Amino acid sequence: MRLLPSFVLVAMLGLVASTPAPQGGSTGNPACSVWLDVRDDMQSGLFNGAKCENGVHKALRLAFHDSIGFSQSLTASGQFGGGGSDGSIIEHSAIELTFGPNGHLEGIVEPLRALAIKHGVSFADIIQFAAAVGVANCRGAPRLEFMAGRSNSSQVSPPRLVPGPGNSVDQILSRMADAGFSADETVDLLASHSIAAQEGLNAAVAGSPFDSTPDVFDTQFYVETLLKGILNTGPTTGFAEKLSPLPGEFRMQSDFAIARDPRTACRWQALTNDPVLMSQAFRAAMVRLSTLGNDRSTLQDCSDVIPIPNSNPTPPTLPGGKTEADIEASCPDTPFPVLPIAPGIAPSIPPVAV
Repeated sequence: MRLLPSFVLVAMLGLVASTPAPQGGSTGNPACSVWLDVRDDMQSGLFNGAKCENGVHKALRLAFHDSIGFSQSLTASGQFGGGGSDGSIIEHSAIELTFGPNGHLEGIVEPLRALAIKHGVSFADIIQFAAAVGVANCRGAPRLEFMAGRSNSSQVSPPRLVPGPGNSVDQILSRMADAGFSADETVDLLASHSIAAQEGLNAAVAGSPFDSTPDVFDTQFYVETLLKGILNTGPTTGFAEKLSPLPGEFRMQSDFAIARDPRTACRWQALTNDPVLMSQAFRAAMVRLSTLGNDRSTLQDCSDVIPIPNSNPTPPTLPGGKTEADIEASCPDTPFPVLPIAPGIAPSIPPVAV
């Protein structure tokens, strides 16, 4: 007999309390004090009053796209392998925003450029700071580390270092390994898609989210990506789009494939009903990603400036109208966990503002 996790039982009994808005941190480190003002400007402007909206997704996406411009194989061959988390996507935006996977990032690049110049901080730092502050606005999210002191000088990233939604699993895992990340860590980083929506893959349904709870950092993304696809999100199929299990939800080809690949399927399944593991694993992977290409010993730990998120875990469910028979489980090691089924029939998921 498989037992439901205790937090699922608590939620089913209605005992999970609502949580207040994220609280701002403070700092006793003078080297970090500038970030208090940056945070306040960022929360009121970029994040629309500290909300978990599309600005958070853009901030996370920018942090990944800046950092992943790092290649050990290029460096080993005597070429410039990229600076990692170096702010080059802002400093050299005229070039890097023309790279295919970096489309639709100009809407956050320019506000962050202005904020960095206003407060006298580096582009590299403000990118990672925006990701950490933004994530803290989402219920269930971990409090991410923030290290300050990255250089404000960078070179243009080599092209073709950012994996895209149309890439195969082989291509994605190879690119991530070249940057120093394992297959498990690649799955862990995809937790960012739990608070994300597509933009540029299907213009007819811009803002369609990747799961049914795009304003909550929870495991629904991992659960719902394993559901059988039955419909297109919009009137036509977009770029790198697979059939979706729920009206209004967008499914990327790369997410679909990684969830079912034998190298990643068991890690994916492990995250479907374990929000604590999801949170811890995402934070650990972001620690590495956010300092890629930097010497950590030269940086200041300013994590205490990051708001304290409302981190009560949200228990996963099967959407209303779905059963375990709709799950395309691909992990041969363990059966898919028992999940409660949400009442009723899952409604169409509205798009988020982009």
